[in-house]
Amino acid sequence: MARKPHDIRQDPRARQLLRTLVARHIRSGEPVGSQTLAKHAGLDVSPATIRNILASLEDAGLLAAPHSSAGRVPTAQGYRLFVDSLLQVKPLAAEELDRLRSGLPAGAGTQALLGSTSELLSAMTHFAGMVSVPKRESFAFRQIDFVALDPQRVLAILVFADGEVQNRVVQARRAFSPSELEQAANYLNAHFAGQPLSLIRAALLRELRAARSEMERLLASSVELAEQAFAPASEDDMVVAGQTRLLGLQDLGDLERLRALFEAFAEKRELLQLLERTAKAPGMRVFIGEETGLAPLEGMSLVTAPYGRDGQVLGVLGVIGPSRMAYERVIPVVEATAAVLGAALNPDP
Repeated sequence: MARKPHDIRQDPRARQLLRTLVARHIRSGEPVGSQTLAKHAGLDVSPATIRNILASLEDAGLLAAPHSSAGRVPTAQGYRLFVDSLLQVKPLAAEELDRLRSGLPAGAGTQALLGSTSELLSAMTHFAGMVSVPKRESFAFRQIDFVALDPQRVLAILVFADGEVQNRVVQARRAFSPSELEQAANYLNAHFAGQPLSLIRAALLRELRAARSEMERLLASSVELAEQAFAPASEDDMVVAGQTRLLGLQDLGDLERLRALFEAFAEKRELLQLLERTAKAPGMRVFIGEETGLAPLEGMSLVTAPYGRDGQVLGVLGVIGPSRMAYERVIPVVEATAAVLGAALNPDP
């Protein structure tokens, strides 16, 4: 008679067998039989007892028996239990932390850091690395300059606190003289350098409503230019590296699955939405199979962690690979990378 799932979770022998079976399957990719478990599980029980426990684990939906094989493999539910309560994760080794710190040096430009981060995640896990790009709204601006392109267009040159520069074209409602553009830039730089863009727009409007002096005209000009110059910009939303590392994996031999997966990487939108969902929850997240809600990731796992600075979440990074991944290796890499990237970023002036 099959055990109930909650009995299995409280059974030390069943937990040890499941832990051993998942670890052996991750290492070999092959179904694991009772004889292998009898040899490696460290339990002083008979083969018949092991077979009975395996049958109970299968009845509970934690294992599956592939046809034409006497062994068993973990299901998504089995991996879930393994990750949640059986996995033993150790901090990343000192030499690997040094590799991360040297690859993500503080003071480097944000775009360069994000590109290096996705490459390092891929190289250190041998899967695909992903990093969501922080919104420029999260960063303080350091300086702005305005240059007239023609009577109706003004080029706004924005320099952010992290060293990144953006050029934005403002469609003006009237022509601005060079002196007006210089005055507006000087006013914005003097009063708002070091603040994030969203706060600047709101503050300018408040000041304009309250102004009752000769500053009104200058404020009006600054507001008109800043409304577009400081508006949220369309930006690259995610950096992905190492997709081709998935091509040779034993678990991803089906061409249709690979095609759907690479289309998801190319589209990015659904993957980004998944990453943004994880940003709202603190700490490490592991999505296994259908938990992602994305059909192309069936049979895959996504390990994510938010990154940020001074308590502010700026984005999320993660690794996509087969559910048969070495979680004890991938999880500390993702956690450490998030911490090192957060320390390397400098959204403050």
